[in-house]
Amino acid sequence: MPKGDLGIDLGTASFIVYQRGKGIVIFEPSVVAISEKTGEIVAIGEEAKKMLGKTPESYRAVKPMKDGVIADYKVIEAVIKEFINRTVKKSLFFKPELVIGIPTKATSVERRAVFEAALNAGARQVHVVTEPIAAAIGAGIDVTKSEGSMIIDIGGGTTDIAVISLGGVVVGDSIKLAGNAMDEAIVRYARRKHGLVIGETTAEQVKIKIGKVHPSLETYEMEIRGRDAVTGLPRTDVITSDDVLETLKPLVEMLIGRVKMVLEKTPPELAADIIERGIVLTGGGALLRGLDLVMSEELGVKVIIAEDPITCVARGTGVLLEDTNLLRTVAVSYTR
Repeated sequence: MPKGDLGIDLGTASFIVYQRGKGIVIFEPSVVAISEKTGEIVAIGEEAKKMLGKTPESYRAVKPMKDGVIADYKVIEAVIKEFINRTVKKSLFFKPELVIGIPTKATSVERRAVFEAALNAGARQVHVVTEPIAAAIGAGIDVTKSEGSMIIDIGGGTTDIAVISLGGVVVGDSIKLAGNAMDEAIVRYARRKHGLVIGETTAEQVKIKIGKVHPSLETYEMEIRGRDAVTGLPRTDVITSDDVLETLKPLVEMLIGRVKMVLEKTPPELAADIIERGIVLTGGGALLRGLDLVMSEELGVKVIIAEDPITCVARGTGVLLEDTNLLRTVAVSYTR
Protein backbone atom coordinates (compact mmCIF):
# COMPACT_ATOMS: atom_id res chain seq x y z
CA MET A 1 0.00 0.00 0.00
CA PRO A 2 1.33 3.48 -0.75
CA LYS A 3 1.99 6.05 1.92
CA GLY A 4 -1.05 8.18 2.59
CA ASP A 5 -3.39 5.33 3.51
CA LEU A 6 -5.15 6.07 6.79
CA GLY A 7 -6.33 4.23 9.90
CA ILE A 8 -9.11 6.11 11.69
CA ASP A 9 -10.52 5.81 15.22
CA LEU A 10 -13.86 7.65 15.13
CA GLY A 11 -14.17 7.88 18.91
CA THR A 12 -16.92 9.59 20.88
CA ALA A 13 -14.29 11.70 22.70
CA SER A 14 -11.44 11.91 20.15
CA PHE A 15 -10.76 11.52 16.46
CA ILE A 16 -7.37 9.81 16.05
CA VAL A 17 -5.84 9.27 12.63
CA TYR A 18 -2.86 7.04 11.83
CA GLN A 19 -1.10 7.64 8.51
CA ARG A 20 0.87 4.86 6.88
CA GLY A 21 4.59 5.59 7.11
CA LYS A 22 4.10 8.48 9.57
CA GLY A 23 2.23 7.19 12.63
CA ILE A 24 -0.44 9.23 14.43
CA VAL A 25 -0.94 12.51 12.57
CA ILE A 26 -4.28 13.78 13.94
CA PHE A 27 -5.47 13.62 17.56
CA GLU A 28 -8.41 15.98 18.05
CA PRO A 29 -11.57 16.13 20.19
CA SER A 30 -14.64 14.70 18.37
CA VAL A 31 -16.37 18.06 18.03
CA VAL A 32 -17.43 19.87 14.86
CA ALA A 33 -18.61 23.49 14.54
CA ILE A 34 -21.20 24.12 11.84
CA SER A 35 -22.46 27.39 10.36
CA GLU A 36 -26.26 27.65 10.76
CA LYS A 37 -26.47 29.87 7.67
CA THR A 38 -24.61 27.67 5.18
CA GLY A 39 -24.58 24.28 6.93
CA GLU A 40 -20.83 24.11 6.25
CA ILE A 41 -18.23 22.94 8.75
CA VAL A 42 -16.21 25.88 10.09
CA ALA A 43 -14.00 24.02 12.58
CA ILE A 44 -13.09 20.47 13.56
CA GLY A 45 -11.46 19.18 16.73
CA GLU A 46 -9.68 21.43 19.25
CA GLU A 47 -10.89 24.66 17.64
CA ALA A 48 -14.50 23.40 17.61
CA LYS A 49 -14.29 22.11 21.22
CA LYS A 50 -13.44 25.62 22.42
CA MET A 51 -16.81 26.69 20.96
CA LEU A 52 -18.83 24.09 22.95
CA GLY A 53 -21.39 25.89 25.09
CA LYS A 54 -20.05 29.27 23.89
CA THR A 55 -21.21 29.53 20.27
CA PRO A 56 -23.23 32.50 19.00
CA GLU A 57 -26.52 31.70 17.26
CA SER A 58 -24.89 31.66 13.82
CA TYR A 59 -22.79 28.60 14.76
CA ARG A 60 -23.44 25.35 16.56
CA ALA A 61 -20.90 22.93 17.98
CA VAL A 62 -21.94 19.30 17.58
CA LYS A 63 -20.56 15.89 18.53
CA PRO A 64 -21.10 13.69 15.46
CA MET A 65 -20.36 10.53 17.51
CA LYS A 66 -22.82 9.78 20.30
CA ASP A 67 -22.41 6.79 22.64
CA GLY A 68 -19.94 5.19 20.25
CA VAL A 69 -22.36 5.40 17.30
CA ILE A 70 -22.39 7.86 14.41
CA ALA A 71 -25.12 10.42 15.14
CA ASP A 72 -24.68 12.40 11.92
CA TYR A 73 -23.37 10.65 8.80
CA LYS A 74 -23.17 13.79 6.68
CA VAL A 75 -20.91 15.41 9.28
CA ILE A 76 -18.75 12.27 9.57
CA GLU A 77 -18.38 12.22 5.78
CA ALA A 78 -17.17 15.83 5.89
CA VAL A 79 -14.81 14.98 8.79
CA ILE A 80 -13.25 12.03 6.89
CA LYS A 81 -12.88 14.26 3.81
CA GLU A 82 -11.11 16.85 5.97
CA PHE A 83 -8.74 14.17 7.34
CA ILE A 84 -7.92 13.02 3.80
CA ASN A 85 -7.31 16.64 2.69
CA ARG A 86 -5.09 17.34 5.72
CA THR A 87 -2.92 14.26 5.31
CA VAL A 88 -2.86 13.13 1.69
CA LYS A 89 -1.29 15.23 -1.06
CA LYS A 90 -3.98 16.25 -3.54
CA SER A 91 -3.87 14.04 -6.60
CA LEU A 92 -6.39 13.09 -9.25
CA PHE A 93 -4.99 9.57 -9.33
CA PHE A 94 -4.42 8.69 -5.68
CA LYS A 95 -7.29 7.83 -3.38
CA PRO A 96 -6.34 6.47 0.06
CA GLU A 97 -7.28 3.12 1.51
CA LEU A 98 -8.91 3.47 4.93
CA VAL A 99 -9.15 1.17 7.95
CA ILE A 100 -11.85 2.41 10.34
CA GLY A 101 -12.54 1.17 13.89
CA ILE A 102 -16.23 0.84 14.83
CA PRO A 103 -18.05 -0.34 18.00
CA THR A 104 -18.79 -4.06 18.45
CA LYS A 105 -22.54 -3.55 18.41
CA ALA A 106 -22.64 -1.51 15.18
CA THR A 107 -25.40 -2.95 12.98
CA SER A 108 -24.86 -3.99 9.36
CA VAL A 109 -26.76 -0.82 8.35
CA GLU A 110 -24.38 1.33 10.43
CA ARG A 111 -21.33 -0.47 8.97
CA ARG A 112 -22.65 0.14 5.46
CA ALA A 113 -23.19 3.82 6.29
CA VAL A 114 -19.55 4.10 7.48
CA PHE A 115 -18.42 2.54 4.18
CA GLU A 116 -20.57 4.95 2.16
CA ALA A 117 -19.43 8.00 4.16
CA ALA A 118 -15.75 7.06 3.68
CA LEU A 119 -16.12 6.31 -0.04
CA ASN A 120 -18.03 9.56 -0.61
CA ALA A 121 -15.25 11.39 1.25
CA GLY A 122 -12.75 10.15 -1.34
CA ALA A 123 -11.47 6.75 -0.17
CA ARG A 124 -10.51 4.08 -2.70
CA GLN A 125 -11.26 1.13 -0.45
CA VAL A 126 -12.60 0.87 3.08
CA HIS A 127 -12.00 -1.81 5.72
CA VAL A 128 -14.02 -1.84 8.92
CA VAL A 129 -12.71 -3.51 12.08
CA THR A 130 -14.39 -3.73 15.48
CA GLU A 131 -12.76 -1.51 18.10
CA PRO A 132 -11.82 -4.22 20.63
CA ILE A 133 -9.96 -6.17 17.90
CA ALA A 134 -8.17 -2.98 16.75
CA ALA A 135 -7.42 -2.04 20.38
CA ALA A 136 -6.02 -5.53 21.10
CA ILE A 137 -3.78 -5.34 18.01
CA GLY A 138 -2.67 -1.83 19.04
CA ALA A 139 -1.88 -3.16 22.54
CA GLY A 140 0.47 -5.75 21.01
CA ILE A 141 -1.78 -8.82 21.38
CA ASP A 142 -1.60 -11.50 18.68
CA VAL A 143 -5.34 -11.85 18.01
CA THR A 144 -4.91 -14.72 15.51
CA LYS A 145 -3.73 -17.22 18.15
CA SER A 146 -6.09 -19.80 19.66
CA GLU A 147 -5.31 -18.56 23.20
CA GLY A 148 -7.99 -16.31 24.65
CA SER A 149 -7.34 -12.64 25.40
CA MET A 150 -9.70 -10.30 27.21
CA ILE A 151 -9.74 -6.64 26.35
CA ILE A 152 -11.80 -3.86 27.93
CA ASP A 153 -11.80 -0.72 25.76
CA ILE A 154 -13.21 2.20 27.79
CA GLY A 155 -13.86 5.07 25.43
CA GLY A 156 -15.90 8.26 25.72
CA GLY A 157 -19.33 6.90 24.82
CA THR A 158 -19.04 3.14 25.13
CA THR A 159 -17.05 0.44 26.87
CA ASP A 160 -16.38 -2.61 24.72
CA ILE A 161 -15.67 -5.84 26.61
CA ALA A 162 -14.38 -8.68 24.44
CA VAL A 163 -12.82 -12.12 24.68
CA ILE A 164 -10.77 -12.59 21.52
CA SER A 165 -9.45 -15.78 19.94
CA LEU A 166 -8.50 -16.80 16.36
CA GLY A 167 -9.03 -13.29 14.99
CA GLY A 168 -12.59 -12.80 16.24
CA VAL A 169 -14.67 -11.85 19.27
CA VAL A 170 -15.85 -15.07 20.98
CA VAL A 171 -17.88 -13.34 23.72
CA GLY A 172 -18.45 -9.62 23.90
CA ASP A 173 -20.55 -6.80 25.24
CA SER A 174 -20.79 -3.10 24.48
CA ILE A 175 -22.29 -0.76 27.08
CA LYS A 176 -23.03 2.96 27.16
CA LEU A 177 -21.06 3.42 30.35
CA ALA A 178 -17.75 5.12 29.77
CA GLY A 179 -15.94 8.46 30.07
CA ASN A 180 -18.93 10.67 29.22
CA ALA A 181 -21.18 8.94 31.78
CA MET A 182 -18.49 9.55 34.42
CA ASP A 183 -18.28 13.25 33.48
CA GLU A 184 -22.08 13.56 33.71
CA ALA A 185 -22.01 11.93 37.18
CA ILE A 186 -19.46 14.52 38.36
CA VAL A 187 -21.66 17.34 36.96
CA ARG A 188 -24.65 15.97 38.94
CA TYR A 189 -22.52 15.59 42.10
CA ALA A 190 -21.30 19.22 41.93
CA ARG A 191 -24.88 20.43 41.64
CA ARG A 192 -26.25 18.17 44.37
CA LYS A 193 -23.45 18.56 46.95
CA HIS A 194 -22.11 22.03 46.19
CA GLY A 195 -25.10 23.73 44.53
CA LEU A 196 -22.75 24.51 41.65
CA VAL A 197 -23.58 24.13 37.96
CA ILE A 198 -20.45 23.12 36.04
CA GLY A 199 -19.90 22.13 32.42
CA GLU A 200 -18.86 18.69 31.19
CA THR A 201 -15.44 20.05 30.20
CA THR A 202 -14.80 21.06 33.84
CA ALA A 203 -16.06 17.67 35.03
CA GLU A 204 -13.69 15.92 32.61
CA GLN A 205 -10.76 17.97 33.97
CA VAL A 206 -11.70 16.94 37.54
CA LYS A 207 -11.80 13.26 36.51
CA ILE A 208 -8.43 13.44 34.71
CA LYS A 209 -6.53 15.59 37.22
CA ILE A 210 -7.72 14.36 40.63
CA GLY A 211 -10.14 11.47 39.98
CA LYS A 212 -9.64 8.11 41.70
CA VAL A 213 -11.72 4.96 42.12
CA HIS A 214 -9.66 3.06 44.72
CA PRO A 215 -9.68 4.27 48.37
CA SER A 216 -5.98 3.46 48.99
CA LEU A 217 -4.77 6.10 46.51
CA GLU A 218 -3.70 9.61 47.45
CA THR A 219 -6.37 12.29 47.69
CA TYR A 220 -6.00 15.62 45.88
CA GLU A 221 -8.27 18.63 45.67
CA MET A 222 -9.12 21.00 42.86
CA GLU A 223 -10.86 24.34 42.52
CA ILE A 224 -13.91 24.29 40.26
CA ARG A 225 -15.68 27.29 38.76
CA GLY A 226 -19.30 27.38 37.74
CA ARG A 227 -22.66 29.03 38.27
CA ASP A 228 -24.44 29.03 41.63
CA ALA A 229 -27.59 26.91 41.22
CA VAL A 230 -29.62 29.33 43.42
CA THR A 231 -28.34 32.83 42.64
CA GLY A 232 -27.21 32.16 39.07
CA LEU A 233 -23.98 34.05 39.75
CA PRO A 234 -20.45 32.75 39.05
CA ARG A 235 -18.87 30.98 42.03
CA THR A 236 -15.83 28.86 42.93
CA ASP A 237 -15.74 25.74 45.10
CA VAL A 238 -13.37 22.86 45.91
CA ILE A 239 -13.82 19.19 44.97
CA THR A 240 -11.63 16.31 46.18
CA SER A 241 -10.52 12.89 44.90
CA ASP A 242 -12.71 11.30 47.61
CA ASP A 243 -15.74 13.12 46.16
CA VAL A 244 -14.94 11.60 42.75
CA LEU A 245 -14.51 8.15 44.37
CA GLU A 246 -17.96 8.41 45.96
CA THR A 247 -19.51 9.66 42.70
CA LEU A 248 -18.00 7.06 40.37
CA LYS A 249 -18.29 4.02 42.66
CA PRO A 250 -21.76 2.94 41.38
CA LEU A 251 -20.62 3.27 37.74
CA VAL A 252 -17.45 1.25 38.33
CA GLU A 253 -19.51 -1.44 40.11
CA MET A 254 -21.89 -1.62 37.12
CA LEU A 255 -18.94 -1.88 34.74
CA ILE A 256 -17.34 -4.71 36.75
CA GLY A 257 -20.75 -6.45 36.85
CA ARG A 258 -20.87 -6.47 33.04
CA VAL A 259 -17.29 -7.79 32.84
CA LYS A 260 -18.30 -10.64 35.20
CA MET A 261 -21.24 -11.47 32.90
CA VAL A 262 -18.89 -11.75 29.90
CA LEU A 263 -16.47 -13.92 31.91
CA GLU A 264 -19.38 -16.21 32.92
CA LYS A 265 -20.19 -16.79 29.22
CA THR A 266 -16.53 -17.45 28.30
CA PRO A 267 -15.63 -21.05 27.35
CA PRO A 268 -13.54 -22.68 30.16
CA GLU A 269 -10.37 -23.10 28.03
CA LEU A 270 -10.38 -19.40 27.13
CA ALA A 271 -11.17 -18.43 30.74
CA ALA A 272 -8.05 -20.37 31.82
CA ASP A 273 -6.00 -18.36 29.29
CA ILE A 274 -7.40 -15.08 30.69
CA ILE A 275 -6.50 -16.07 34.27
CA GLU A 276 -2.95 -16.77 33.08
CA ARG A 277 -2.52 -13.71 30.82
CA GLY A 278 -4.69 -11.15 32.60
CA ILE A 279 -7.16 -8.58 31.29
CA VAL A 280 -5.92 -5.66 29.19
CA LEU A 281 -7.44 -2.17 29.61
CA THR A 282 -7.40 0.25 26.67
CA GLY A 283 -9.11 3.58 25.88
CA GLY A 284 -8.97 6.84 27.82
CA GLY A 285 -10.95 5.34 30.73
CA ALA A 286 -8.03 2.97 31.42
CA LEU A 287 -6.16 6.00 32.82
CA LEU A 288 -8.69 6.56 35.62
CA ARG A 289 -6.58 6.25 38.78
CA GLY A 290 -7.06 2.92 40.54
CA LEU A 291 -9.43 1.34 38.01
CA ASP A 292 -6.99 -1.52 37.35
CA LEU A 293 -6.66 -2.12 41.12
CA VAL A 294 -10.42 -2.23 41.75
CA MET A 295 -11.03 -4.53 38.78
CA SER A 296 -8.21 -6.87 39.78
CA GLU A 297 -9.54 -7.14 43.35
CA GLU A 298 -13.15 -7.71 42.26
CA LEU A 299 -12.44 -10.15 39.43
CA GLY A 300 -9.51 -12.04 40.95
CA VAL A 301 -7.53 -11.64 37.73
CA LYS A 302 -4.53 -9.39 37.07
CA VAL A 303 -5.47 -6.28 35.10
CA ILE A 304 -2.90 -4.59 32.86
CA ILE A 305 -3.15 -1.07 31.42
CA ALA A 306 -1.98 -1.05 27.80
CA GLU A 307 0.84 1.28 26.85
CA ASP A 308 -0.63 4.62 25.68
CA PRO A 309 -4.19 3.22 26.00
CA ILE A 310 -5.94 6.17 24.30
CA THR A 311 -4.28 5.52 20.93
CA CYS A 312 -4.57 1.69 20.92
CA VAL A 313 -7.46 1.54 18.40
CA ALA A 314 -5.74 3.98 16.02
CA ARG A 315 -2.40 2.15 16.32
CA GLY A 316 -4.22 -1.13 15.71
CA THR A 317 -5.68 0.23 12.46
CA GLY A 318 -2.11 1.30 11.59
CA VAL A 319 -0.81 -2.25 12.08
CA LEU A 320 -3.61 -3.49 9.79
CA LEU A 321 -2.55 -1.04 7.07
CA GLU A 322 0.87 -2.71 7.10
CA ASP A 323 -0.31 -6.34 7.38
CA THR A 324 -2.70 -7.34 4.59
CA ASN A 325 -3.02 -10.96 5.79
CA LEU A 326 -4.13 -9.83 9.25
CA LEU A 327 -6.43 -7.24 7.65
CA ARG A 328 -8.13 -9.98 5.60
CA THR A 329 -8.58 -12.05 8.78
CA VAL A 330 -10.16 -9.44 11.05
CA ALA A 331 -11.78 -6.75 8.88
CA VAL A 332 -14.79 -6.45 6.59
CA SER A 333 -13.67 -4.85 3.32
CA TYR A 334 -15.71 -2.96 0.78
CA THR A 335 -14.98 -1.41 -2.60
CA ARG A 336 -17.53 0.40 -4.72
